[in-house]
Amino acid sequence: MTDALPNSPAAQRFPVVIVGAGPAGLTVGNVLRAAGVDCLVLEAETREFIENRPRAGVLEEWAVRGLEARGLARNLLERAELHTACEFRFSGERYRFSYEELTGRRHFVYPQPLVVTDLVREYADVRGGEIRFGVRDVALHGLGTDRPSVSYTCPATGRRQVVACAFVAGCDGARGVARASLPPGRARVARHDYGIGWLALLAQAPPSSDCVLFGCHPRGFAGHMPRSPEVTRYYLQCPPGDDPADWPHERVWAELRQRLGAAGAPPLAEGALIEKRVLDLHDYVVEPMVHGRLLLAGDAAHLVAPIAAKGMNLALHDAFLLGDALVARLTEGDDSGLAGYSEACLRRVWDYQEFSQWLSEVFHGTASGDPFRAGTTVARLRRLFTSPTAAAAFAEQYLGTAVRY
Repeated sequence: MTDALPNSPAAQRFPVVIVGAGPAGLTVGNVLRAAGVDCLVLEAETREFIENRPRAGVLEEWAVRGLEARGLARNLLERAELHTACEFRFSGERYRFSYEELTGRRHFVYPQPLVVTDLVREYADVRGGEIRFGVRDVALHGLGTDRPSVSYTCPATGRRQVVACAFVAGCDGARGVARASLPPGRARVARHDYGIGWLALLAQAPPSSDCVLFGCHPRGFAGHMPRSPEVTRYYLQCPPGDDPADWPHERVWAELRQRLGAAGAPPLAEGALIEKRVLDLHDYVVEPMVHGRLLLAGDAAHLVAPIAAKGMNLALHDAFLLGDALVARLTEGDDSGLAGYSEACLRRVWDYQEFSQWLSEVFHGTASGDPFRAGTTVARLRRLFTSPTAAAAFAEQYLGTAVRY
């Protein structure tokens, strides 16, 4: 809803209401609290749920440094694994791509549940931020006015609560109320469907390599992503909408062994599959990311398929810009950050979307059934290991290190 509510003397007031306690929302909240700005975070799930929800775990170095600069990376810097290379496997061979040697930059592997745990502890327990879990029926009102508000049903009392505010930060993901509150015709949603599924797996097994593995095979893509010394993320290309029940233990491991097999590669360390779900790969971008006093961030504004592990990084980029812009507006009256927020975010968003499309063709072209696409895919792969220029361009996009977007 976007209609205005009648003024209520009982309405609570916060300068900013943040809808959604994921990485984007909690980072915005922490930035505001560090500047002494009051805010309220509303979250539909419980604290235990968000701290254990399995999600991505690859952070680009610029994102880690952004968290560090805001006092939000102590545990991450102590516990994250550092990745300096990835490995492509195609045509029965192994090709290691050492991006730290090219750029001096690394990836940090730190599962998103740990990121969220750190952020919610810092926000609620250290910086004294207000957060309400388990809220229901959240609705946004008066977004096109200078007196917006948010209402919700309190889980403890069942009563409707109203919170008046100056701004609403919509950080509640692809299916949340923030994105749904955009009036028809006021924002363009650009969408791309890959027509490809990925079977996402978590295996109770140690990593089989010290780095990410990309298997580009005629039977389909396979990915190996270390998560911890005991748990490994795997992906298997499959038809979109496939039923995870059609992928029993033996079938999964047989396909992984075949698609990730290469000369001289050690056998995969196998283990119990503790998660199986099918992802239908698609992207979307909401443009602009602002409507009146509603400012979108993270998956509420854009979704990028997990092809290049960009999603959490984009959410943090949004949050850094939005948090800083709101602080400037609410403490100094400076509107410039908010005025340029959407454009500044979308430059990086579109760059990452384009790279994900390019990398999708690299991952999936050999399994397309089209000999021409298969041939050009292998040419792209070989170029990474024969052309320093191509290698440098790939490393820049893979690590998100471009000077400007």
